[in-house]
Amino acid sequence: MPARGGYFPDFLTPGRGDLALADGADRVQATPRRRLVAELARRCAGLRGPAPRSVRWVATGDASALRWPGGTLRRYHALAVAPYLTEIRGRAAEDRAGRAEAALSGGAEALPASYAELPGRRRQGSRLATPYPEPRLLRLGGRPLTLLPGFFCVRTPLALLDESLPLVLVHPLGPAPGWLPRLGAGAAKPSVAQLIGASRAHVLEALEIPMTTTALATALRLAPSTASRHAAVLREAGLVATRREGNRVLHRRTALGCALPDGPAPAVGAAPAAPPVARRCPSRTQQVGTPGSQDSATSMKMLET
Repeated sequence: MPARGGYFPDFLTPGRGDLALADGADRVQATPRRRLVAELARRCAGLRGPAPRSVRWVATGDASALRWPGGTLRRYHALAVAPYLTEIRGRAAEDRAGRAEAALSGGAEALPASYAELPGRRRQGSRLATPYPEPRLLRLGGRPLTLLPGFFCVRTPLALLDESLPLVLVHPLGPAPGWLPRLGAGAAKPSVAQLIGASRAHVLEALEIPMTTTALATALRLAPSTASRHAAVLREAGLVATRREGNRVLHRRTALGCALPDGPAPAVGAAPAAPPVARRCPSRTQQVGTPGSQDSATSMKMLET
């Protein structure tokens, strides 16, 4: 995964949301070698040292090399997407219904205006300004723009870099903390480690109380640099918040970080359940490093109609 603001190869996001999983994976595996080399070189341009061996292997365009990302996409879908398709499709249907209602009641102009209601978005004449990882102006030039709701898209929308490709803008759906469905009695509980990796699951578990990087590294027997890197990745995902207290930098779970291992909060009016032993989440979740604290520093992306 690229860092916030980093480039993500366009060939890994084929189509305009109109492809089934098998068709999308097949299209990834059919990417021409020239495009593979160009996009993977751009992705690795900022690295110190040579590109990873796996990246160089895929860039060869060899059929066996391209079967690897295709197979990885299928396995990841089975693990991290398929179990939650009901929730994902339901949330997408809600968004689609809201956009359709806006278009039917207010005409074509009301559809882009409905996106201006999202946090950080605003209309500027014929343009729609929205938070984006880096400054960019996307000119439509009379071409259609496909707007796709992305359940796993967080913080800001994303667009393909190559503007010769079909214009697609993926915007966050923003599922609320606690969206992971509770399982029935006796059902196997999905492992958090399967979603975020075993090491980061241990870090998230340890941060049920605020910790410095040094304390986190000591508790988990990690190198401080490794603990810092895991905390940074969890912070980018909105699972951990970081703030400074005097000469200390403390990491703590956000509400989303608490909901992932503990499950969703009980419904309003429901009888309170007995609190689990030794599990708590700090009440102060809007700290430095959370999505809400980044708005003032976020660049804007302009969509010119």
